[in-house]
Amino acid sequence: MKRLSDILYGVHLEAVSGSTDVEVRDVQIDSRAVQSGALFIAVKGVAADGHRFIDGAIEGGAVAVVCEAMPQTLQPQVTYVQVRNSAEAAGQMAHTFYGAPSNKMKLVGVTGTNGKTTIATLLYKLFTGLGYTCGLVSTVENIIAGNIIPSTHTTPDAVKLNALLAQMAAAGCTHVFMEVSSHAVHQHRIAGLHFTGALFSNITHDHLDYHKTFDEYIKAKKGFFDGLRADAFAITNLDDKRGTVMLQNTAARKLTYSLRTVADFKGKILENGLAGLVMTVNEQEVHFRLIGEFNAYNILAVYGAAISLDEDKLEVLQVLSNLTGAEGRFDYMISPKEGVIGIVDYAHTPDALLNVLATINKLRSGEELVITVVGCGGDRDKTKRPVMGEVATEHSNRVIFTSDNPRSEDPAQILADMETGLNTAARRKTLSIADRKQAIKTAVTMAGPKDILLIAGKGHEKYQEINGVKTHFDDKEVLWELFRELEK
Repeated sequence: MKRLSDILYGVHLEAVSGSTDVEVRDVQIDSRAVQSGALFIAVKGVAADGHRFIDGAIEGGAVAVVCEAMPQTLQPQVTYVQVRNSAEAAGQMAHTFYGAPSNKMKLVGVTGTNGKTTIATLLYKLFTGLGYTCGLVSTVENIIAGNIIPSTHTTPDAVKLNALLAQMAAAGCTHVFMEVSSHAVHQHRIAGLHFTGALFSNITHDHLDYHKTFDEYIKAKKGFFDGLRADAFAITNLDDKRGTVMLQNTAARKLTYSLRTVADFKGKILENGLAGLVMTVNEQEVHFRLIGEFNAYNILAVYGAAISLDEDKLEVLQVLSNLTGAEGRFDYMISPKEGVIGIVDYAHTPDALLNVLATINKLRSGEELVITVVGCGGDRDKTKRPVMGEVATEHSNRVIFTSDNPRSEDPAQILADMETGLNTAARRKTLSIADRKQAIKTAVTMAGPKDILLIAGKGHEKYQEINGVKTHFDDKEVLWELFRELEK
């Protein structure tokens, strides 16, 4: 419990009606969760405007309301606080209410189109292996000192995020690693947090359904770095053409990593196969269990963050060499009898799909076929659908287009959108099967000994969403079940 006047510390106030000398038991941006003694912050969201629910929050017991526009009728028992941007204020106020948890730990954020989950997960595993008590905030899962909490968003809303960080601080977490999505930056979910460091992986075509233009998407990512303090570090990928852009206006200490040019953290791939990567990291040769060039970049980012956090380089490399990546990121299995290689990957953008297929093609030793099963999500950026189709067909021998999470859209229309990116030759090697399990089964039956199957798009997800209903669906589970049937 805190006084409203204390929670408002550092927030720019436009107007106040009522006393700020009131006790606040809870902070909420969801009016449905408001209980007696709560502070309700009315945030203008993508789907709904919290200002419409002020009356409901007061009926639920709110003693104070933060808003961007004062209601026409003010309740005498309620304190109203007007601010310029309630989403930004929500982050600052939640941070204060929960005791400024990010000040009690080393909080490192990871942003970029691809690689966020793997980098954050590897950092969590690495620092846990180095003996620290750690927290993880990721797309796949949130972890507090080894205890797993299911994840619903890449980055939770400001209130839930600060509550989670407070739990981590209470559990003794000294280091917390967190994915920072472009949505989170744009919606001020990370406002008020003190980051010890930030990492940039890459930026490619994604989320234009939300950001509208690629420039706005870049601006959102860059906003994370622009907000860093001078005592933080900022690490970027020099091999991404927009890598240096991220560092232009940051006050943080600037560092770089690269496979292709001189950088603070320089890597060179010596061997790349199913047994893992052999590469030099700042001239130290190491064998890693991770596979593929994209993971070489992830390794450099993780190494750079560890060194920036003052860890011993040889100890870091020793622990890092034994780590595996995040679930659903280049997860592979081999059918016992035929030796068919099945790979499940979250690749749901053209660039991510290209990276995975490029890695697969480098791993081929002979005439193995590459058979790709891929779809695109409904109610998401439609412009990438034909590009996904084109990438899949260009780098695979056979392709099956199927449903991802169609959500409210017609699966047949999504598949038709993907097909618009194909020329006549590409169309000859594709099939469209809307039922995802049937599509995977067809791919398995098409595969011969040693062929490689890529099941792309859903990775770690354990569900499929169709017409607003989520049903259990696990690509790895389905693939392994079909492999076992094949061996009978």
